[in-house]
Amino acid sequence: MIEILMIEDDLELAEILISYLEQYNIKITNYDSPELAISALRLKKYDLIILDLSLPEIDGIEVCKMIRKDYDTPIIISSARSNLGDKIACFSVGADDFMPKPYDTQELIFRIKSILRRCNFNVSKKEEESKKTIFTLDEEKMEISKEEEKLTLTNAEYHILAYLIKKAGFVVSREELLSNVDSIKYESSYKSIDVLIGRVRNKIEKNSRKPKYILSIRGVGYKLVNE
Repeated sequence: MIEILMIEDDLELAEILISYLEQYNIKITNYDSPELAISALRLKKYDLIILDLSLPEIDGIEVCKMIRKDYDTPIIISSARSNLGDKIACFSVGADDFMPKPYDTQELIFRIKSILRRCNFNVSKKEEESKKTIFTLDEEKMEISKEEEKLTLTNAEYHILAYLIKKAGFVVSREELLSNVDSIKYESSYKSIDVLIGRVRNKIEKNSRKPKYILSIRGVGYKLVNE
C-alpha cells in the first residue's frame, strides 16, 4: 500500500480524498497542522507528501522548504493559489509537482504513481551504480577483467577465478574447487589449489601477501570479494 502524508486544513476535502484513494490501495494520513505533520515525518517514513499552500500556521512554501531540508520524500503541491510566482517558488524550494485546485482525483492518482515510478527508478539506478563489481566475467570470450582492464591468465587460472567470481561473497572449499573447476578437477592435492590461488593473487592483488580480493578462510578454503 502507498502511504501518503497530507497537510491540508480543508478537512472536508481531506476526508473525500482519504476515502476515495483508499480503494486504489493508497492510504492518506492527514494533518491540518504543519508542525504536527513534520513531527509525524520524524516517526514514520511516507512514500509521498501532498501539501496545501494556504495553511493557517505557516505558509505552505515555507513548510515545503522545511521538509526538503531534512527529507527527500516526493512532494506534490495542491493549492488554489496557482499563479506563476507561487509555482516557481514551490519548485525552487524542492516541490516535485504542482496541482491547482480544483483537480480531478483520477489525475491525482496518476501523478502520485508517476512520481513514485520515477523515484523508484532513480533509487534502483543509484543502487545498481553503487554495486559496480571489481571483476567482470565474459564466459563467451573466456575473459576476466579487473576494473575494466583485461587480465592475462592461463587456462587453469581463468577457470579457478571464474568459479570464484560466480560464487563471490561465499566461502568456497578446496574440495568444491577440485570438483567443479574443469581444468583442475583431476589434480589430486589441495596444495595444487593453493599454488593456483597464489598465481592468481599475484595478478590481481597489489600485495599478494595481504590479499584484498581473494581471502583465505582458515581450514575451509577461499572467498572472493567483488565490490
